[in-house]
Order: sequence, then structure tokens, then C-alpha cells
Amino acid sequence: MKIALVSPYDFPYPGGVTEHVKALAWGLQRRGHEVQIFAASSSHPGNGQSNVRVMTRRIAKVPIGGTIARVGFSLLNYHGVKTILQQERFDVIHLQEPLIPGLTWWFLMLAAPHIATVGTFHAYHEQPHWLYWQGRSLFGKLFAKLDSLIAVSPSARDFAGQLFPGEYHVIPNGVDLNRFGRPWDLAPKSVASDVTILFVGRPEPRKGFITLFEAFCALQPRYPHLKLRVVGPFDDKQSQMYHHLALTRGVTGLEFMGYVAPECLPRFYHQADIFCAPSTGCESFGIVLLEAMAAELPVVASDITGYRALVQPEQEGLLLPPDQADIWAVALRSLIEQPEQRRRMGQWGRMKATQYNWDYVVDQTLAVYNDTV
Repeated sequence: MKIALVSPYDFPYPGGVTEHVKALAWGLQRRGHEVQIFAASSSHPGNGQSNVRVMTRRIAKVPIGGTIARVGFSLLNYHGVKTILQQERFDVIHLQEPLIPGLTWWFLMLAAPHIATVGTFHAYHEQPHWLYWQGRSLFGKLFAKLDSLIAVSPSARDFAGQLFPGEYHVIPNGVDLNRFGRPWDLAPKSVASDVTILFVGRPEPRKGFITLFEAFCALQPRYPHLKLRVVGPFDDKQSQMYHHLALTRGVTGLEFMGYVAPECLPRFYHQADIFCAPSTGCESFGIVLLEAMAAELPVVASDITGYRALVQPEQEGLLLPPDQADIWAVALRSLIEQPEQRRRMGQWGRMKATQYNWDYVVDQTLAVYNDTV
């Protein structure tokens, strides 16, 4: 099949939808399908993505659900998309977040009736965005042009289905077990005082980093060799602020790594002992949780809708109330002092991660394509 994967987001900027598109494209190509990715891009896509076609470099920063979405938008896309669809003979157009205004709209509106259109819904928010409520009539007409529906989790399905009922296939995000798997010769640490806690995420309030930071500050004086390693696009001003706050309390061991290239990311999981995801809400899934599980790390995560489907308490890790640093400190202390429990949770996590191997995800997605065509 000839397949177009369309993303509304700034492709070089790190994010779950972009990682999903890259992995899906790779898996489809391995199975002999011709795949082109259409996206916005504020810079060169990089990472050897020769099949990425940049449709616009105009990026709008849109606040959605406690985050700033970097959405590509240009009225000129109408002509570009129309030309592409006239020149190419796609069997399937697969749109990620198809109702976000921008590039996905043009593909959906201009797709000929004989082309199968598939939409994947990734988002979950506690309340539907006001834009969806205000534009229900327009969004409903666009939604009706989708031939098949996919949601990455039950929570994403339920969220989308509130306003746009339909028959959604739940196909989760995937994880590359080989890429994130812990090297066989890398043994977990056994010394309680020499533990590294890992956070991977953006510097947004909804990612809850402040909760983890406060918990770490409460623990570090007791465990002088304890480290908190932060991977994500924190800028110098943000990292300096946290370093200053830590130093005023006599706390060391805080390490900001900044943005890390995808090929380097697994190394940070392999060097860590505990993974933390203190998000406050608006999470439909949690790809970073899967990556940590694939690396055999115990996961300490917020007890929120998107994370409950992945983490079973006392097996793959712990689920804790968000925004309560004192409770996080107590829970982390128990894991710091119990290396055997960390090891056992890591093994449970690895087993759970095998259920989300990208091979399964690609096969399920192809089944939807075939049924739709």
C-alpha cells in the first residue's frame, strides 16, 4: 500500500505523537509499504527521516490541556496538499489528531472519496477543550469524513467519544524493546545511597516536575549520593533556577541534561535506578513509562487516568497522588532502601512492556488499513 502519515505538530520538536509517527512509518516500511510523512517543521527534520515532506514552517504555539502545542498552520497548505493528492495515488491517509486545525484539516477535506482516511486520537483531558465545544458543527463535518477511528488508550477513546461518538479501535502506543532494553551485562545497583532518579519530560506545569524536585530535596540530605537526572528541553534559565533553589537548601546531585537526541535517550534509562512521572493530569497514555519499563526500571507515577492502565501498584511500580511531595518522598525512600524491590518491579515492567512491542502495534494498525480499504 501507499500510505500518507500526517501529523499536525512541529516534527523536530520532541513529543509523543511525533515518536509514534516515526516508529509507525519505520514498521510499515519494514513490511514493504511505501510511506510518506507530512508535517510542519521549524527546522530540518533530521534523524535520517528522508521520507518527511515539510508542508509549512509556520508554527503556532497553542495552549491545550496545560501544555503548549506547536502546531503547523498556513492557509497556503490548501494548494500544496491539493497538488500532492493530485500527483500521488495514496491508498490510505492516516491522520494523527485529525481535528486539530491545520495540516490534517486540509488532507481530510481534500482527500478523494476513494482514499481510505484513518484518524488516530491521542489526547485526554479532564474537560473537552473549549474550541471543540464552540466548533462542534464544523468539527462534526470533518469527523464524518473519517472512514476509521483509532484511539491510543481507553481514556483517549472515551475523551474523543464524548463529542464525536463512533467505533474506535484501541491501538496503543508502542515501544522498541531492543532499543530501550537494558544491556545484559549492566547489573542493577545494590547500594542504597548510590541511586539515580530519572525524569524525562518537558518543563510544563502539568508534567509535575516541581513535585519530584521537592521530594528529592527532602531526601538528598539523608542520601548524599542520591541523584536526580532531568532529561528534557529545560532552558538555562529554568535549570539555573532549580539549581539555585537546591543550593539554598544544601542539596546537590541535581543534573539537567537538556534535550537529548533520540539515539542517546536509552543510555539515560540504563544509567538510572528509578523512573518518575509526576504529571498532574491530561495524559492519555505515557510513552515514557513504557520506555522505562522496557529498560527494567521501577516506575513511580501519578495516580491519573492515563497512567493507571500501564502501572499496577506494587508490580511495575507505584501510583501516587499528584502534587503531594511529602508522599512522593516517603515512597521514593522505600524504593531507595529496597534494591530487591526495585529489581522485582523492573522485571514486572519488562514483562508488561513486551505487550506493547511496536510489531504488535503496526500489525494492528495494518489490520485497520486493510479493513478500511
